[in-house]
Amino acid sequence: MTIVHLADRAPQMTGAEMVAALVPPPQFESATFESYRPDAAYPSQQGAKELLETFSSPVAAPAKGGLFRRAKRTPPSKPGVYLDGGFGVGKTHLLASVFHAMPARRKYFGSFIEYTALVGALGYQNTVELFRGSQLLCIDEFELDDPGDTMVMTRLLGELVTSGTKLAATSNTPPNALGEGRFAAQDFLREIQAMSDSFQTVRIDGTDYRQRAVDGTAPVLDEVGYEKAMADATAAGTASDDEFTTLVAHLARVHPSRYIRLIDGVEVIGLREVVQLDDQSAALRFVAFVDRAYDAQIPIRATGHPLSDVFSAEMLAGGYRKKYLRAVSRLIALTTS
Repeated sequence: MTIVHLADRAPQMTGAEMVAALVPPPQFESATFESYRPDAAYPSQQGAKELLETFSSPVAAPAKGGLFRRAKRTPPSKPGVYLDGGFGVGKTHLLASVFHAMPARRKYFGSFIEYTALVGALGYQNTVELFRGSQLLCIDEFELDDPGDTMVMTRLLGELVTSGTKLAATSNTPPNALGEGRFAAQDFLREIQAMSDSFQTVRIDGTDYRQRAVDGTAPVLDEVGYEKAMADATAAGTASDDEFTTLVAHLARVHPSRYIRLIDGVEVIGLREVVQLDDQSAALRFVAFVDRAYDAQIPIRATGHPLSDVFSAEMLAGGYRKKYLRAVSRLIALTTS
């Protein structure tokens, strides 16, 4: 029987360990285009799959012209593809399929926050040199939440594109709308537009598969049910058990790039006495934590306030609405798994 407390952990990660972690999350380590199941009700899913298969294929050499004919010209393609769609329509599956299908010697897959954290750990120029010469960079959950991220990522991607790196990204916000509602995006339109010009935007419509089989509310356990869930979890492995506000406070002392190490080895996450969050910074850190738990497919068991209502109505009406809704979708999935 093993119980750990996440609030007692102080994980560390070196730059090298952060780079080594830039691979698809466990549930997508074997993702392929063949295993992607497009919904026939949304033709854009099949269209996106076919376009990405072409994007991931080796580029054929252009046909040479004969004595009296010119070589056939093909329109120049953009160095990046950008998957724009709602939650749970298979964007990350397709992104991981690109990663696995592209015959590249050096390729990387990470969430947006992992790349910005790497810049913070190694410095901008060292990060550029690290990725220079790579054939593919996959960026999941692309978001520009502040001016600093805008400048760093637009500069980084711009330098890598000129050196021949191909880009593939997912988000629920089109590239020319990134930053809207979060900061003075109009002050950075030139940088945002320059980044947008590197991508061919691919729209994917659909219904969130995580909510097709649930009623949209994260279940809440009473104390007896919670203790039983913890006992069942520890009978087979390791579970964490933390008071919700204590864990949220602890997240402020751990860099988001280390959240994946915070939950290392944990098979069930237990949260006692959940309350609705009223601090935006704390809420955004919790979103990053939920993303890492979802990547690792770790079930969550909780008491108190329903985790599907952990973000206030005011937050859901603000500039981070899409980010909070994605987290709610994932919380419902993890608490019902």
